[in-house]
Amino acid sequence: MKCPFCSENNDKVIDTRLSEDGVSIRRRRECLDCSQRFSTKEMVDLKPLKVVKRGERINEPFSKEKLKKGIKLALHKRPVEEEEIDNIVDRIFTALRYSHEREVYSEEVGNLVMDHLKKLDKVAYIRFASIYRDFHDVEEFISELKTVMVKRKSKKRK
Repeated sequence: MKCPFCSENNDKVIDTRLSEDGVSIRRRRECLDCSQRFSTKEMVDLKPLKVVKRGERINEPFSKEKLKKGIKLALHKRPVEEEEIDNIVDRIFTALRYSHEREVYSEEVGNLVMDHLKKLDKVAYIRFASIYRDFHDVEEFISELKTVMVKRKSKKRK
């Protein structure tokens, strides 16, 4: 492993731990040339995950950054911490990665995002759904809003 401080390839592993997500290993290393310490993260190198776009056979590589950007846009000015957004992105990626498919449909990704947003923040869910489901008029928007409100009222009664 090349040292990020001196660029030498001479280090030793000091500590190895399973990461919190359980799918990677964190190694603490020490450079034997400059004595600086640094961490590395190792995970299984699987074939890249591809996303099949709506109505087309266009595949593009799955992008955690693009997913996070879409979720952040839905959560704009909502009281949600960055860490929670990262957790959602990681959970969605893990679910897709371990579905044993190398191609996933964009609809599946969108539905997973909506499931997580519906639990986290109803306003963000409506924002995301209105764009993702391509609402054409106010009636579609109101219809989706009513379903969220009905589910919310039934939970309060329980």
